[in-house]
Amino acid sequence: MKKINMSPTALFTQETSLLFPTLLLVFFPLIFLVTKRLKSSFSKSPPLPPGPSPWPILGNIPHLKNEPLYVTLARFAKNYGSDLISLKLGSQLLVVGSSPAAAMEILKTHDRNLSARYVPHIIPAKNPEYNNFSLGWTFECNDSWKNMRSLCRAELFSVKALQSQASIREKKVVEMLEFISKMEGKVVKIRDIIFASIFNMMGKILVSKDFLNLELEYRSVDGQGISSFLRELFGLGAIPNISDMYPVLGPLDLQKLRKKSMDMFRKSCELWDDIVKERKEMRKSKDASRPQLDFLDALLENGCPDFQINTLLLELFSAGTDSSSTTIEWLMAELIRNPKCMRMLQEEFVREIGSQEMVMESDLPKLKYLECCVKESLRLHPPAPLPIPHRAAETCQVMNYTIPKDSEVLVNVWAIGRDPNHWEDPLEFTPERFLNSSLDFKGTNFEYLPFGAGRRICPGQPLASKQVPLIVASLVQSFDWSLPNGEDPKNLDMAEKYDINMLKKEPLLVVPKARK
Repeated sequence: MKKINMSPTALFTQETSLLFPTLLLVFFPLIFLVTKRLKSSFSKSPPLPPGPSPWPILGNIPHLKNEPLYVTLARFAKNYGSDLISLKLGSQLLVVGSSPAAAMEILKTHDRNLSARYVPHIIPAKNPEYNNFSLGWTFECNDSWKNMRSLCRAELFSVKALQSQASIREKKVVEMLEFISKMEGKVVKIRDIIFASIFNMMGKILVSKDFLNLELEYRSVDGQGISSFLRELFGLGAIPNISDMYPVLGPLDLQKLRKKSMDMFRKSCELWDDIVKERKEMRKSKDASRPQLDFLDALLENGCPDFQINTLLLELFSAGTDSSSTTIEWLMAELIRNPKCMRMLQEEFVREIGSQEMVMESDLPKLKYLECCVKESLRLHPPAPLPIPHRAAETCQVMNYTIPKDSEVLVNVWAIGRDPNHWEDPLEFTPERFLNSSLDFKGTNFEYLPFGAGRRICPGQPLASKQVPLIVASLVQSFDWSLPNGEDPKNLDMAEKYDINMLKKEPLLVVPKARK
């Protein structure tokens, strides 16, 4: 092929030098009109939601205080008097809704566009190759996501599935109560016992295995047990990540947080790796009509690859265990601080189930005050005060503001649950407020969203609605609870600590005494 001469002499001949000014004179008015039209159209677009003025490069990072993020965001919403606010964290725009009206706009009115998922860099599903294997972190609500939600609903969270699992949960509660009985009169960290018990519940339901010995897990040195391992994994999500603030730097992983999270992901999968291999061999060697044992069988039956099995099991174990045990710890702390509520709960047990040795799942619909206590605790102490972030799939207008494409979008559930415009005495633990209330967990009441709403509502809500009240009822029915050294319950430290979930900063230490 003949080489084209691109020298300056060839480009700027006499003809070209005469043509260029002519073209400029012709097109300049057109360029001017187009530019003016574009500028006019941009000026007519609604502004971004209000927020503190960003610094160059850093954005609003310097405006963040040494406090939980949901507290900072609630303070900004109050300062700017707006249901929606926005911040620039580095180069990433964050939009936050802090009122029931804003939550309805995000999770209902614009749910189709805003139900895309913003995925932090430490999450394994950030890799597009594996993203469709996740339940919670799929970029879009696509067919793969719908199929996996349907499978989980049918096998884990349907009425039929929950009824079939009831005996497993009840058996694990009995084992928990027996373990606590051995600790009578001693100081116990109740959250660790609850965590181990729920982890075994999930283990039996998911892969037909008890993973933890209550005694060994409870006695494990800090950092050695599964509870500590998951706590460390969640803690990675609370570390400000440069890769999220400046996505262009993501591939560099400057803080090595993604590398560490992937290492921990692989380590967690070792828990059930042998079980998966054994189950695959069983399916090869035995009749395909063999009855299904558990959720793992359902995944294998659906042809799920290993990475998807590992991803789903980790998501279900971590979400189903940590959030429920956190919720129960907060509720037990509130009941101890409010002896009148504790007494009313114990009286309900006597009235509704009499001398029955323990509460069964079939008893839960009768225990209305227990349900109120659970709802009130979730209002004050939502395990996910800032649920998993959404993303704007396309630019849209919400409440007379613009939310640009790919913005991170959050709903501040913590702020909504404590809004004095919608709750009387919002900082008080008052279960009675729910006695004649139609508010439920199903995401239709936007002033009360402990499990979220819309397409991305927590799929495990039906399971949590069983295991949390069952465990609380069993603890309250079987034991009287006091603080160590005769401490006054009114002085119980209720400070919060935030990583992925909202934890009680100081673990609840209590002394059990068997009730007759």
